[in-house]
Amino acid sequence: MLMMLIWMVKNLGNMDPYEQLRSKLKEAVERSRADGMLLSGGVDTGILAFVARPSVGFTVALKDSPASDLSYSEKISQLLGIQHKKMEFTTEEALATLPEVIGILKTFDLALPNDLSIYFALKLARENRISSIMTGDGADELFAGYSYMVELPPKDLERYIRRLSQNWHFSANELGRVLGIEIRQPFLDEDFVRFALEISPELKVKDGIGKYILRKSFEDLIPPEIVWRRKEPIEYGSGSTKLHEIINSMVTDEEFQSAANKVDIKFINKEHFFYWRIYNEIVGEIPKARDDEISCPCCGAAMGTYHCPTCGFSQPLL
Repeated sequence: MLMMLIWMVKNLGNMDPYEQLRSKLKEAVERSRADGMLLSGGVDTGILAFVARPSVGFTVALKDSPASDLSYSEKISQLLGIQHKKMEFTTEEALATLPEVIGILKTFDLALPNDLSIYFALKLARENRISSIMTGDGADELFAGYSYMVELPPKDLERYIRRLSQNWHFSANELGRVLGIEIRQPFLDEDFVRFALEISPELKVKDGIGKYILRKSFEDLIPPEIVWRRKEPIEYGSGSTKLHEIINSMVTDEEFQSAANKVDIKFINKEHFFYWRIYNEIVGEIPKARDDEISCPCCGAAMGTYHCPTCGFSQPLL
């Protein structure tokens, strides 16, 4: 056993960083095997699909919206022979489901359209008798997948990712628990996270491209339109970003102004107030930060490392 460990260390040490990443991710995938996968067709789930070869992938989108995930995930499914289950939810279904999702996550974050898409995808998986699902959670956080991370200087990016990894949160875990589906996340595998944190930030962002090393490591295996696809948040890929405008229009100026005067919360916009109104009815009062916690300047709840999980307020990165 000792000799095998020594051999592995020596051989990993001789690999270039791209080979190391491929090797480490394949190991993480083996430890995170699942019955199916949430398949967006982006670089993260695209890579996982090529490595894991799941039997079935699930993709959802808002009906009558420009949902790019549908076409990209279909391309991957056809290429790999993956059974592809798709579902389009309506605006009415989204609005009717909001109270349930807000009740589960206990939040009125403006990112709720993202969470709605995940909820509908997991529900589709459950309807197909799937008990465990693989997701691409963590890749953006570890490899600088967000546009604001790409703009950080290397040292600041490295410090930011390390701090983020100490207190991150993914809604799929809570939604999966309620729906009775086990969530498997290869990018969040402990060994893989340790490995990813040691990768130079200059390899994570190169020529203005985030997740550069992740893309480069698999570019010889995955079609370029997938591996070099630009980052699209879940709500854009699923088309649910359309909900922002719809929900904003459901609150009158008078309602918003009245709430702003009566409630001790700094609402970002009408949509934020709309979500809070449901939160207030379903969840109730906001749990205020304790004396040993950082209080959110927006709602008074306890802040996370950079983000308030209750209202969605984000503080400056560094």
